[in-house]
Amino acid sequence: MIDNDRKNPIISLRKLHLTLGTKASKVNILNGIDLTVTNGETISILGPSGSGKTSLILVIAGLQHATGGTIEVAGQFLENLSEDDLAIFRRDQIGIVFQSFHLVPTMSALENVAVPLEFAGLENAFERAQQELAAVGLEERAAHYPSEMSGGEQQRVALARALSPRPKILLADEPTGNLDSETGRQIVDLMFERAAERDTTLLLITHDESLAARCGRILQLRDGVISYDSAPARRLEK
Repeated sequence: MIDNDRKNPIISLRKLHLTLGTKASKVNILNGIDLTVTNGETISILGPSGSGKTSLILVIAGLQHATGGTIEVAGQFLENLSEDDLAIFRRDQIGIVFQSFHLVPTMSALENVAVPLEFAGLENAFERAQQELAAVGLEERAAHYPSEMSGGEQQRVALARALSPRPKILLADEPTGNLDSETGRQIVDLMFERAAERDTTLLLITHDESLAARCGRILQLRDGVISYDSAPARRLEK
């Protein structure tokens, strides 16, 4: 059963376009992207600044509206969903880790991790949040606030929060960008470990080619199109 599930597409993008700006000043961000991601894949996304990497994952998360094409994620066509439906979709299917940790400064580590669980209406939200903090090695820091934690600890909290609802997809946008190399390595090890434990599909934006090589598949974006895809039978001209 698991093998069959892993063959199923969890993300399917067809002729995806994203244009921002006004009629007088349009900027084409994504230019007709076709992409299929199967359940459980780990994919790194490389490319120069302005190539569309962050915009691509924002569209997949339903945080940015595409201007053309179809976006099917976890069995739902996002272009058909209302803002309320998109919020529920993200709650149930998507975890996101950003370069900036985006923790709520007035909440403890435990409270930050519990937020999406409370949003989902779980009665044991804080118990689950405590388990997630323990899984990233921060059970002793549950009562601490972001200002009382190091950057690495804050990113561990952010990772625990992203994974606490047990999403099908984890999106990570330069998750080590604000960390030193050793702390960044620890965060990456933890992220891959936690994603593998739950068979979570991982899309990782990075400028680090050694980090990208840890993923099972590498995409390169340039000028809003996929210029290279390491998957067999999907290779494009560099």
